[in-house]
Amino acid sequence: MSKLVYTGKTKNVYALENGNYLLKFKDDVTGKDGVFDPGENSVGLTIEGVGDVNLRMSIYFFEILKEKGIPTHYVSANLQDTTMEVKPAKVFGQGLEVICRLRAVGSFLRRYAEYAEEGAKLPYYVETTFKNDAKGDPLVTRDGLVVLGVMTEEQYDDMKCQTQEITAVVAEEMEKRGMELYDIKFEFGYDEDGNVMLIDEIASGNMRVYKDGQYIQPMELSKLFFEK
Repeated sequence: MSKLVYTGKTKNVYALENGNYLLKFKDDVTGKDGVFDPGENSVGLTIEGVGDVNLRMSIYFFEILKEKGIPTHYVSANLQDTTMEVKPAKVFGQGLEVICRLRAVGSFLRRYAEYAEEGAKLPYYVETTFKNDAKGDPLVTRDGLVVLGVMTEEQYDDMKCQTQEITAVVAEEMEKRGMELYDIKFEFGYDEDGNVMLIDEIASGNMRVYKDGQYIQPMELSKLFFEK
């Protein structure tokens, strides 16, 4: 038997008797005024099948990472139930987002437009932000994370290395399909021994991907990714 422990915007979390957790992917997506927007902080609409495609993409990438020996919380998944079993992990602080950027777009460009042209190539640039809607997800540096007691220097270095490795995997898979990854957002946690691991999901709503210079909407990206 499983017990509901958390109701999220796009997933519910259940505790399993074996000590692991079960993520139930929903068809609810974030947005505003009935329009899908992965950057929004509230559920805006329901799109039939979105839970399924998000889980399918997550399984695809988590299986590759497992083969490469990159630590994640992934154990197994069931597409029929749109569920994924994961290992327990603690989040850093009250939630930390890690972004890896390959091109200068979005908030990076807004902040640094005096120094970078739109679309300029970036060398797997990693930045971290605290998950805090009220404060607009403020940026925080490696030193800041250490000084604030959120993580150790070693944990940060592991997290950065894993972020760049995982981003390279996603970028390669997009390139195989004639698309280019511009940036991607991850969440990391740690186990009882303090070991860093990727948590949450790897889905189209967490990345910016372009084809022939045009941005691809997340639902369209999921469709293109799995086309024969």
